[in-house]
Parts: sequence; C-alpha cells; structure tokens
Amino acid sequence: MHCKSLFLAGLALLCAACTAKPEAPAIIPQPADITVNEGAFKVAGAAFQIEEGIPAEAVKAIGDFQAQVERVSGKKAGKGSAIRFLLNENIGPEGYALNVKPDGATVEASDFNGFFYAIQSIKQMLPVAIYGDKPAKGNWVIPCVSIIDSPRFAYRGLLLDCCRHFFPVEEVKKVLDLMAIHKMNRLHWHLTEDQGWRIEIKKYPKLTEVGAWRNGTQVFRRAETDSTRYGGFYTQDQLRDVVAYAAERGITIIPEVDLPGHMIAALASYPELGCTGGPYEVMQYWGVHKDVLCVGKEETFTFLEDVLTEVMDIFPSEYINIGGDECPKVRWKDCPRCQARIKKLGLKDKDGFTKEHYLQNYVTARIQKFINDHGRKIIGWDEILEGDLAEGATVMSWRGTKGGIKAVEKGFDVVMSPNTYCYIDYYQTKERDKEPYRIGKYLPAEKVYGYEPMEGMPADGEEHIYGVQANLWAEFLKTPEDMEYQLLPRMSAVTEVQWCAADNKDWDRFRASLDHMAKIYEQLGFTYCKALWGQIGMPGHEIPARSAAELDTLDYNKVPFMEE
Repeated sequence: MHCKSLFLAGLALLCAACTAKPEAPAIIPQPADITVNEGAFKVAGAAFQIEEGIPAEAVKAIGDFQAQVERVSGKKAGKGSAIRFLLNENIGPEGYALNVKPDGATVEASDFNGFFYAIQSIKQMLPVAIYGDKPAKGNWVIPCVSIIDSPRFAYRGLLLDCCRHFFPVEEVKKVLDLMAIHKMNRLHWHLTEDQGWRIEIKKYPKLTEVGAWRNGTQVFRRAETDSTRYGGFYTQDQLRDVVAYAAERGITIIPEVDLPGHMIAALASYPELGCTGGPYEVMQYWGVHKDVLCVGKEETFTFLEDVLTEVMDIFPSEYINIGGDECPKVRWKDCPRCQARIKKLGLKDKDGFTKEHYLQNYVTARIQKFINDHGRKIIGWDEILEGDLAEGATVMSWRGTKGGIKAVEKGFDVVMSPNTYCYIDYYQTKERDKEPYRIGKYLPAEKVYGYEPMEGMPADGEEHIYGVQANLWAEFLKTPEDMEYQLLPRMSAVTEVQWCAADNKDWDRFRASLDHMAKIYEQLGFTYCKALWGQIGMPGHEIPARSAAELDTLDYNKVPFMEE
C-alpha cells in the first residue's frame, strides 16, 4: 500500500505539472489582462503584414521593428507564418490586443501608440539582444499569449532637469528610449532655471550667451563651489530634432519655462526685467532665491510672451508648463512698480493669502490667457493653487499629495508627482555614506512602487487625475551615468503606478520581472542601482568619507530656502 500511495502521489504531481499554466512573461509594465497558453511562435523569419488604413507613423514603427528582427536574428521575413497588424477602432486610446498562436500572431490597435506599445511588449518577450543592432544567436520565439492592454492614466510622465546639470542631445534621446520601453508618454523638460537657461530664444540671444553659463557649481556644502565655468544650451534645431525623435516613440515633450520665480539666469541676461535692476549672476548654488521677475513692468510680460511664442513654435505639445513654484514675494513687497500694479488691480490680503500671492495669480491668469489664445493649455506646480486659479489649468502636485487632493476637490485636473513617492533624485538606500552625493531623503524602489494616486482623493476623484509623473532633478547629477543610476530601476517601478490598475500591481511579481528588465538595462549599456540585487553604491564611483552632519546638509527638505 505504501508503494502504491507513493505512485499515486507522484502521478498526481505529474498531472498537475502537465496541466499547470505556463508562466507569464516578464513584461513591465504588467499588461492589464494576460493569458498564457501552451506553445510558442517563431518571430524570426515571420512575415509582417500591415492592414491598409493603419496610421503612417505606426507603419514606420512596424517596419523599423521588422528590420531590427531581421538584422539581429539574421533571418529575413518569409512567406509562412506572419504577424498581422490590424486596425480596430473599438480599442481605446493607447490600448492594444495581442494574440499569439504557434502559427501566427495578430496585433490590433486604433492608434499609433497602441501599435507601438504592442511592439514594446513583444520585444520584452524576445531575447534581450533585440535591443541591440548586431546579429545575435538566440531563441527568437515568443510564448503563445493573449493580451488585452491599456493604460490606467493618460499622462505617464518623467521630468528631466537639464538646468542644474546639462545633458547632451544624445543622452536625452537615451532617456526617451527608456521611456518608450516603459510605455511612458510625456517628457517634462525642465529648460529654464536660476542655474542655467538651456533653450535658444532668437529674439533674446543673451539668454544663451549669458544665461546658459555659470562661474561655478556647488559641489557639496552650500559654501563650496568648484569655481569652474559650466553650461550649455540646445539650439532650436536640436530641440526640434529631439521633439521628432520623441514623437516616433509615442512621447510628447512638454517644455517648462518656470515663471515668475527661478528666473535668475534670465535676469543675469536682461537685468532690466528684475525689481532691483541687478546686477545679477547666474546662480552657482541650489535652492530658492528671492530675486524674481518684476511683474509690475509691462516689459516683463512682453518678454514672457515673446519667449513663449518661440517655445510654442518649437514644441507642438498641448500643454506648456509655466512652473509657478517657489516664488518668494520679498522683492515684490519692496518694489514700487509691483505695489503700483497691486493697487491698480485692487488686490488685498484675504483668505490666508497676501496681496502678493494674488499678484502671482494675476501673472498666472494673464499668461494662461496668452497660451490659451494660441490653442494651448497651462500646467504648473501646486503653488498656482495659492489664492485663485482660472478654470482650465492643470495642477502638478509635488509637495506631497495635499496639493493634488485640493486641486481635485476644486475640480481641476491634476498630475500627481509627490516628492514622497516620485522624486527619484532622492537616495535609493539608507547607506548614504556609500552612495554618491544626492539631495533629499531615502526613497527605495519598493516605496515608489507602492504609491497609489487615489489615496486620500474624493470618491470620484480619479476622473480628475490626469496622470502620474516621476521627477529627476539634477543638482548633483554631474554625468550621464549619475542620471541613469538615479533613474533605474525606480523608473520601472513608477511606470507600473502609471500604467497598471491598483489591483494589477504586485511587488513580488514585479520584482521577479525586474531581473529580466535589468538584463535589458545592461544590453543597452545603462548604469543602474543594484541595491535590489545586494550591491550598494554606484559602480566605479569613489565615495569620500563624510560625517552625518555633512550628509544632513544635503537634505533639501531641511533647507527649503538656501539663500538666506
């Protein structure tokens, strides 16, 4: 009986193994619905068939993918099995359906992004060599799956700060490549700051002749700079090239011209735009500074409208980000022109806000009207909620989640970007003495992944949550490797917050999939944080000894106004 029992138990295990569903492929972000069936489909050598009527940009993306498969696998498309790309108007924006059988596969979508994202999912199921251009041996098959997929949020963004440190076009394009893999669709490009103006404006050449350069860069403590001239900017031709590159990857670039604060680089270029008349110097230190645009002068609005006109000519995005954050009112309180405008407008202190707060509301509303008149919309940081905000603006909540909740309660659309979950310039491990210099607190990938944008929102609030954005500020990101290290793997974590429904997120499943994604990072030559794999610190980066007190000076949350 004992032997018989063992035999039956073994037979039961064998049957269970035979009937168990195949393991789901490691795709990040996880598709909304995925069923894995027996068998596999050979992609190498398959024909690519494109239905008439598919958008031209999708046809190009499909053709590029076919060429890549042929180049890397070493096999030309044949006349046998095929991947068929079909137009299906019943599929919502950016969604797709992928059905893979042993003898063929079909991809259905209604728009370019849907087809493009289906290709990204197929690529993640292929050997990682597909992310290269050289012929490579591999098992060029994908599992038989049925995928119905679409994003939770329309806006899936990443902010890249190229002002504190400047990154060349080639590196920006590498970031766009990463975004494409992760199905992100908005690059918020931070292009103007106290520490550098990065966008060529033909009507105001001094913005790049003067404002794009500083005479030193803060290296650690506030009192220290390296006294080395530093800077750079993008020509309008370069910017248009990057815009086109992004569009080919389903990404819209939203430029930020931060106003009326964070404008010292502009003031150094054109000091007559300030309340005191200067002189001003492009800032060498990080933080918030009290010199801002003088909004009592009409010349300031002429300047802003001229700049924004050229910006809108370069960037076709629906939104223009006008910043609006961290604008001290010190100069306005002492400026006779600003006070005269306050008096003329009849502004008063009320509801806990000063008349200078309402002066900034006036600036926001006036610029909003100008941008609206050009067929665009504004988006700004949550400070634009202080006082009054005109209908039609979108709020980006960065100071935690309260600004976003307040915006939703007032009926505004919001992009959630709280520093508590989405500031990926923060430290990735608690062992700060082993990490490169960074600004901010400890934000591991698991905490990023655990963010739920609906938490604390009104019951019907999700209809106003336009999306989620991760922010990569560049105070201490001196090299492309620094930037990549901060992005990865937390960028992979945030993309599941952006794409996946709350009940479709699972840290253990994601962490297992991340092993495959890390191989993609390596195939593409990216530097990434390996803390989740047991390695602390940035490879090849020497860390000088520093005390706990010195480390605390790096915590931006403890030094909100660094000029005083």
